[in-house]
Amino acid sequence: MYTGTLKSKSSGLKSVYRNTSLKCSGLLFLWTLNRKSSRKSSVVRRRGADGRIPVRTLDRGASSSAAAAEPTGYPGGPYDTSLLVKYEHHVARHIWFGEERGPKKELKVAGHGLKLNSRVPLALPPQMESWVSRSGLASLQRTSLNKIDTNLVSAFVERWHLETSSFHMPFGEMSITLYDVACLLHLPIRGIFWSPQDVTEELAVELAVDYLGVSQSQAQSHVRSCKGSYYKLEWLYDIFVHHRAASSWAYATRAYLLMLVGSTIFADKTFTLVEARYLLLFRDLDGCSGYSWGAVALVTLYRYLGDASMYSCKQLGGYPTLLHCWIHEYFPTVGKRGENWNPAGNCGLPRAMRWSYRQGVLKVDDLRPILDELTPTDVIWRPFEDHRAWRVFDEICLYRGCLKWGETVVPYLPDRCLRQFGYRQYVPSPPLDCMMATDIDVDWISYHQSVVDVIGSSSVATTPSEVVDGLSGVVLSCFPSTADPSPS
Repeated sequence: MYTGTLKSKSSGLKSVYRNTSLKCSGLLFLWTLNRKSSRKSSVVRRRGADGRIPVRTLDRGASSSAAAAEPTGYPGGPYDTSLLVKYEHHVARHIWFGEERGPKKELKVAGHGLKLNSRVPLALPPQMESWVSRSGLASLQRTSLNKIDTNLVSAFVERWHLETSSFHMPFGEMSITLYDVACLLHLPIRGIFWSPQDVTEELAVELAVDYLGVSQSQAQSHVRSCKGSYYKLEWLYDIFVHHRAASSWAYATRAYLLMLVGSTIFADKTFTLVEARYLLLFRDLDGCSGYSWGAVALVTLYRYLGDASMYSCKQLGGYPTLLHCWIHEYFPTVGKRGENWNPAGNCGLPRAMRWSYRQGVLKVDDLRPILDELTPTDVIWRPFEDHRAWRVFDEICLYRGCLKWGETVVPYLPDRCLRQFGYRQYVPSPPLDCMMATDIDVDWISYHQSVVDVIGSSSVATTPSEVVDGLSGVVLSCFPSTADPSPS
């Protein structure tokens, strides 16, 4: 991907990202080398006139004259831009030149945990509890962290690439998988996707009247104040409280569920609103359990991670608790962690409830070199092995294809993070172009063949971080090494 030094002009901090591009059987695989394997390499790399390291072939180590004569790509980033097509706008490219997002290097994160935890009652009325439990969303009532370590989350976002739906770490790629969602949030993975209808402000008013039990004038006034087809989370909470007191259980349950998902898996960058169209999900309270809520959480978070990895973006939407707790599970030495209970003492609760917020002292600048120094031994590759009694592994989590929710479509590529599933990592296929996908629902239902394709070329790993031969020692770096090549 990129080999070089990310330099902050404001602090003078240097954070070295060493990566390599490996071409195998015509497939381009972005693979990162840790410092130790880089030092062991016997390949002598010489800079060209532009400060970059020319491409070398696998058989002779000879420089490619064409590549040396006509360098392409970006300083500090990939020569071959056919894979990471958005790298021009990626925050990592700008950090290379000492350009930060703004005075604050960390993102603004939509964390609703503290407020949501104050709004969720200790117990729901039995009439509501039945609907909430059957919806598949009940676990979201208790999984949110009170606060988010924005510096920790932001440091990981800088390593996310939307083309591969993965974090590019110094030792390879990792991602948040469907099984991670199943264990952390206890949301159902299997189910259908949803294609919503457009909701105008007028329809948002009608939906509020019909399904939330408010008056026409009240709905009109509220939607008008939202300046679009939205409802305020606080307003939904007030409706829930009112109808619960009046024993209007269906209205109360819809308002409660919409507030719940709007504060968690549907959280957007407004920080206070939820789209009115999501009320359509709860028209039939007996039928809303059929959705793949786990895929919903992942699609939404992938989307916002992709947005936040761009230099121009300064906010992160989606469910940050999911990302935050994922980091705690896989990276025990990174960030400050508060632990409510040991996994061995779990009584079937969602694993996100294991963690509590502890204020971190490290800033983004401090975390960049820490992440860069991580090795495979610093990772707990399969953190949920002791959770299988509560969430049995489902092979659909190895589905390779596109996931969608509404008009948002993202690639889901477990072949790029096989070590998280207990398999040896191989050179994966090129990422999918979801813009060309036409039968996503069919592919999702008939997932079996894609699972066979994903694991058929691999084998069960004998060590947690095992990779196929040749991935951890090849140096084909096309990018600057450890310092800005510009003359001092």
